[in-house]
Amino acid sequence: MATVAELEAELIDNFNLLETWEEKYDYLIELGQELAPMDPTQKTEENRVKGCQSSVWFDITCKDGRLYFDADSDSLIVKGLVAILHQLLNGQPVESFADVNLTVFETLGFWRHLSSQRSNGLTAMVAHLRAAAAECAQAKA
Repeated sequence: MATVAELEAELIDNFNLLETWEEKYDYLIELGQELAPMDPTQKTEENRVKGCQSSVWFDITCKDGRLYFDADSDSLIVKGLVAILHQLLNGQPVESFADVNLTVFETLGFWRHLSSQRSNGLTAMVAHLRAAAAECAQAKA
């Protein structure tokens, strides 16, 4: 499995092929649309990410020291952000979550182009995944 850093580099290369922010937003929405559909029964309050203006759900499983998750959102842009997190982090070892930062979103220019609510929601999503990884690591120990 590729590392988070390798996946980030690939993602950055893909976005750098696009010239305008309209193209980048279209690609972000496309990534969200390509995300595997989440079973509606997984869209529970327990799986909902707190701190997001849009509804975002992560159904997280810890297996063999790795974090796996299905995810969804009711917002096209946010679902694209969710898809990026899924692409980068799904199946990664729990130890790698401690080092996860959001610099890839800075590199891609999203911090300058996302609303403050979406930026706060993205931060909440990463915090949610980090907390799940910490729980998984404790269960593994």
